[in-house]
Amino acid sequence: MDCSESLTMQATSRRALLLGGASFAAWAYLPKFARAADGRDPRFVTIILRGALDGLATVAPIGDPDYAGLHGAIALKADGPNAAVMLDPFFGLHPAMPEFARMYRAKQAAVVHAVATSYRDRSHFDGQDVLESGFPGPGRVQSGWLNRALEALPKGERVTSALAVGPTTPLVLRGTAPTVGWAPTALPQAADDTAMRLLDLYQHRDPTLASALTQGLQLEKQAQGDEMKPKPGGGGVAAMRLVARGAAKLMAADDGPRIGALAFDGWDTHANEGGPVGRLAQLLGGLDGALAEFQSGLGARWRDTVIVVATEFGRTARINGTEGTDHGTGTIALLAGGAVNGGRMITDWPGLKVANLYQARDLAPTTDLRAVIKGVLHDQFGLGERVLAETVFPDSAPAKPMKGLVV
Repeated sequence: MDCSESLTMQATSRRALLLGGASFAAWAYLPKFARAADGRDPRFVTIILRGALDGLATVAPIGDPDYAGLHGAIALKADGPNAAVMLDPFFGLHPAMPEFARMYRAKQAAVVHAVATSYRDRSHFDGQDVLESGFPGPGRVQSGWLNRALEALPKGERVTSALAVGPTTPLVLRGTAPTVGWAPTALPQAADDTAMRLLDLYQHRDPTLASALTQGLQLEKQAQGDEMKPKPGGGGVAAMRLVARGAAKLMAADDGPRIGALAFDGWDTHANEGGPVGRLAQLLGGLDGALAEFQSGLGARWRDTVIVVATEFGRTARINGTEGTDHGTGTIALLAGGAVNGGRMITDWPGLKVANLYQARDLAPTTDLRAVIKGVLHDQFGLGERVLAETVFPDSAPAKPMKGLVV
């Protein structure tokens, strides 16, 4: 290795260390945006629940005669202590999600049930790859469907970058289109004096990195104040609200990103899943709080917002011996936002009789998740069916965009 190669590697390592250890990562500059001629200023957020959400426990088919027997001790009930919130005579929402229930009643939230990606095996790694890449199978690309959607938008449009929340960019947002990243909990809170000393150092020695650091510090200041600092013992559930609050502040700004992606881990409930109370209830409470933070933080922008909550696959219809659920197939997708045509359960319900279960164990998927996302992207940003089928979700022509999801 010659001297020039060594210096290049040192500079790269120095930048990776500084940016990776900070509470932000500046992948692209935040551009200014023009107002839409029709007054709409659409926002889109995808929240990925990694670990596989039990859709039958989150939005329970209480009216299905086979549900209670399959879900046993953790099955939700329509009455009694900690009863489900009945969305209609058949489906009940987990009681840990009162904010989503409120949005549903206000026709600003909807549920798509018995949904799945094209993936039919049960590997978290491969399932998440398919969910985020948008390709029919795993291991195909290193770019995500949301980045390709951003890249496909007409040049000069007001939507020209996306927000990736977390210490690394989720696969769904990786690609050639610009993103800006923010990770609120990745750094022990540094004093302002320390940050300014770093800036002064790199302004003299590495102007490019100094520019990125300046941008990141401005982004961090915009996203969070004293109330946003992580609190000891807050855990992952509290972090859901934390990151949603900061992301909403950034996306509410006139010069902020219009598209964002978040990923929440920990949804693999093999054991002690819990029914109306317990581990899953705590996770759902965190998700519910995150949705409420988006509504509050986006303010007037909420009117033009759609949030899609998705997971890599569902869980078994029957609980296991540890009162948990194993890797499954069909699950739910949640939609929330002022632009959602809400107050609806959207499903072609397959039933829970053993003969109707996928491989005699899972909720059978009857709706392609890609059709749901395509419908939202079409209505929010005007992406055409061909682009959606060939570029955003390649080889997906049979999964037609679902209509009527956005008002």
